[in-house]
Amino acid sequence: MASTVLAPLVLTADERDTLLRWTRRATTAQALALRARVVLACAAGTSNSDVARHYRVTRPTVGKWRARFLRHRLDGLLDEPRPGAPRTIADDTIEDVLRLTLETTPRDATHWSTRRMGARVGLSQTTVMRIWHAFGLQPHRTETFKLSTDPLFIEKVRDVVGLYLNPPAHALVLSVDEKSQIQALDRTQPMLPLRPGQVERHTHDYERHGVTSLYAALETRTGAVLGECFPRHRAVEFRKFLDRIDTTVPPDLEIHLILDNASTHKTPMIKRWLAKRPRYHVHFTPTSSSWINMVERFFSALSSQWLQRGTDRSVKDLNARIYTFLAEHNQHPKPFIWTKTADDILASVARFCQRTSNSGH
Repeated sequence: MASTVLAPLVLTADERDTLLRWTRRATTAQALALRARVVLACAAGTSNSDVARHYRVTRPTVGKWRARFLRHRLDGLLDEPRPGAPRTIADDTIEDVLRLTLETTPRDATHWSTRRMGARVGLSQTTVMRIWHAFGLQPHRTETFKLSTDPLFIEKVRDVVGLYLNPPAHALVLSVDEKSQIQALDRTQPMLPLRPGQVERHTHDYERHGVTSLYAALETRTGAVLGECFPRHRAVEFRKFLDRIDTTVPPDLEIHLILDNASTHKTPMIKRWLAKRPRYHVHFTPTSSSWINMVERFFSALSSQWLQRGTDRSVKDLNARIYTFLAEHNQHPKPFIWTKTADDILASVARFCQRTSNSGH
């Protein structure tokens, strides 16, 4: 059967400029930005199959927007009118709200509020809120991030993720770390418990009664956790915990330890301990990448489910509560399932770097 010959897609200079602007401006809706990229790729002579593969869409989708552009030019890439009451806010007004939100800040604040934005563009607070909600904007929120500068980042990611997805036979993979400086805190006044129509309440201030450090080894295959509390956080305590692991794990099993780059994990004493025990294989995570150490997920559950709202009048009480949580967890352990491959992670980091560098490529 003869292959279908596609009609040539030729852009004018103005059309090309408009399409490029749609792909680059942060205020453009993502669906429209994707359609613009598809048309630009088709105009460059790329086949529909290659365009679909590159942008991870179906081939009929590429054909649809190619055909609509040929029939209606730029207007063909816009969403068609939908049934319902007509909008009372012009597109230019919505674009102004989005542009100001994304590209500017008010003179007297670090971010826009619905009231400030409404006063600036002449809309009600509720209307601004609806626009922000439609485009997924939350100017009042902020999050932190940290990109690893480890020169061996790629190699370490592949190494650690490989252990999660393809653990070696006749070996135990242990994700090991310590949660240090856990405080024994007691509220200054009695807590008011939960009741109908009233959330649980406690005083904002507290009394400190000392700290403890939890060393934990998560068995990645089963989710079981071996843990021990120590009063201090040093290489001496880490070596004692390694002794505990060594006596607990059957001697015929190889042990792969996943560790972060804390100084307590790399002292001469620890290196000598490991050198005397050839069944141990150490895998270090990249710097500033605690998210890749699976035991951190257990620490998160410990904090949110057990420690944050607890009260302890002594370190002894705190240690007892931690051991209770460990015992309950190990009654019915469930493994944390790692789903991302190393290639997926590295591709995600690459996309994030492109966004933060504002390269546009």
